[in-house]
Amino acid sequence: MGATSPTLDDITPAVRAGSYQQITSVVVARGDRVLYEQYFDTLGAEALRNTRSATKTITGMLIGAAVDRGLLHGESRVLPFFKDRLPLANPDPRKEQITVEDFLTMSSLLECDDENQFSRGNEERMYLVEDWVKFTLDLPIRGFPDWQLKPEQSPHGRAWSYCTAGPTTLAELLQRATGQRVPDFAQAVLFKPLGIETVKWQYQPLGAAMTGGGLQLRSRDLLKLGQLYLNGGRWQGRQLISEAWVRRSVSPHANAREDTDYGYLWWLQTFHVGGRNIPTYGMYGTGGNKVYVLPEQGVVVVVTTTNFRIAGAGALTDRLFTSLIVPAVSGP
Repeated sequence: MGATSPTLDDITPAVRAGSYQQITSVVVARGDRVLYEQYFDTLGAEALRNTRSATKTITGMLIGAAVDRGLLHGESRVLPFFKDRLPLANPDPRKEQITVEDFLTMSSLLECDDENQFSRGNEERMYLVEDWVKFTLDLPIRGFPDWQLKPEQSPHGRAWSYCTAGPTTLAELLQRATGQRVPDFAQAVLFKPLGIETVKWQYQPLGAAMTGGGLQLRSRDLLKLGQLYLNGGRWQGRQLISEAWVRRSVSPHANAREDTDYGYLWWLQTFHVGGRNIPTYGMYGTGGNKVYVLPEQGVVVVVTTTNFRIAGAGALTDRLFTSLIVPAVSGP
């Protein structure tokens, strides 16, 4: 007899045994039906989870809501929103071509790479100064030595590097485009219609919301955000985000890693499980905090953690996802 396939009930003992370090919650739903929900700390279902950079994906949703209302375009250039920040350091005419979409796809030409400690745009350098928008716009244009692919040589025509400063700059841009503070706009167009009642934003030193990370939400509310996109932007019969924006957001615009493309602040990752390819799109944050959407299975998975200081925390969450969750929800 072959080995028994995992069931969702196998998650609980595996997590409690410490196999995945500090997992705080796991929620799995197909359609509107929650298949599995468990909290592994003392805080429970009502706790606000700091999912770090998963916030970036929500920023993309808010940009979409502004585009849907005709307040902004993906092709809108960034610099005209910030004439008060001129003149810029490292002036270059190519900066004038940077668009909202460049920040949504982590592929502006600014020298900004959080995964490179030597990068002038590394987020840790941004946190040291007061004006994060000026920090971003002052960055030099990135160079492409022979051993790196130039944008025109790259998949989808964009050279990708993970840059928190770009989505962070979208906070003040959104405020100027909509005439509302980001938390107020988010409440009106996204959170209230979804029935999300409690959120906690982080703020930049000059007062704008931190749209690059740190927004805290309940696990069940993270689930709703995944379900909203799985449903093509519809929630309880109401179109909150246009289907066109949802489709653009989860289409590949840049290549981030092997088997992983990047949409509009969504990770588009294909997992290989039991000889099958499982395409997903996801909201990812430090510590392995993740919301996975499985369009072919109609499933959304939320995993929250406090594995912030653990090396390979994202891979640890992926192992929980591929070894116990995917086999249980994808059938034989």
